[in-house]
Amino acid sequence: MRRNKLLMIALAAAMLAGATPVRLKELVSIEGVRDNQLVGYGLVVGLNGTGDKRQTYFSAQTLANLLDRMGVQVSPTAMLVRNMAAVIVTATLPPFAQPGGKLDVQVAAVGDASNLQGGLLVLTPLKGADASVYAVAQGAVVTGGFVAGRSSGNNLTVNHPTAGRIMSGAIVERASPSVITTGSLRLQLNRADFSTACHVADTINRKFTEGGGKIAKAESAGAIVVTPPPGYADQTVQFISEIESLTVEPDGPQRIVVNEKTGTIVLGKQVRIRPVAILHGSLSVEIRTTFDVSQPAPLSEGKTTVVPQVAGSAKEDAAKSLTMKEGATVEDLVKALTAIGSTPRDVIAVLQNLKAAGALDADVEVI
Repeated sequence: MRRNKLLMIALAAAMLAGATPVRLKELVSIEGVRDNQLVGYGLVVGLNGTGDKRQTYFSAQTLANLLDRMGVQVSPTAMLVRNMAAVIVTATLPPFAQPGGKLDVQVAAVGDASNLQGGLLVLTPLKGADASVYAVAQGAVVTGGFVAGRSSGNNLTVNHPTAGRIMSGAIVERASPSVITTGSLRLQLNRADFSTACHVADTINRKFTEGGGKIAKAESAGAIVVTPPPGYADQTVQFISEIESLTVEPDGPQRIVVNEKTGTIVLGKQVRIRPVAILHGSLSVEIRTTFDVSQPAPLSEGKTTVVPQVAGSAKEDAAKSLTMKEGATVEDLVKALTAIGSTPRDVIAVLQNLKAAGALDADVEVI
């Protein structure tokens, strides 16, 4: 089992060996082309007695306002409805969404409703940060969990029945505010890096440069300014399409990610280790408690008692040594540690100590 887990770590290192060309579509985004978050407040009706209780005043007030718009006037204090729940509705408006398009929405209870299963969301406007309505949502709520059993007795709850989703439950009413400028374009790197920004600018210039001029310039570690050439003056969409299809080898700092809770390590093959000697051992201490029964002799007045017996033991394994020479990589280290039967936790301890000793030229991130 130990060797299998360490083999998985070695395979992860091999997969990260060397940089592979990546399309600019995965590396950059166009300034102005972005998602927009929408939010709304509504009611879910049709619940089987699992809605808001009397303590949630605003849900009754919301229902009274809804009924008033339909010509039915009822005082909020004169109603007790357990089949409805006040909810917050959220959605993400993608760039260039057009009226009539469909969006998925998320629904979550804000009162003391215990279950939204089987509920129906009433028509709810969804607004953006500018308080304008961009979509309206309505439909049956599908929860990823359920509650089984009686409320006064034993019950079983799976996942979160107070939150759900409506697939294609919102209709876009207003076009997305995303725009593309007609002049220079700004490409934003998803991960800022000076070397990657320069590589992107050089790749674009090699593709579109005519007569020695340059149309792309790395403005910073996270932005590249591109001026469309004369042949694409009125073809901005086609120009962006050709830019996105270009491939670049991204650069960035070497990093080792460690999850100590699960024993998972993800690392790059090209991470170098300075010449170093590693001596690693383990000490285990075990305390055991057993209970012996003391039985009195027959016809005696003694009582049966339980006597705890405590025993302790300590074991320290022999230290295992490794010597890493000049030019060794983390892949070499993993192979060496695998050969001596080390566990993922041993590898984590060695990597942390190598970083503290200044023998590892990479960032170690523990999550």
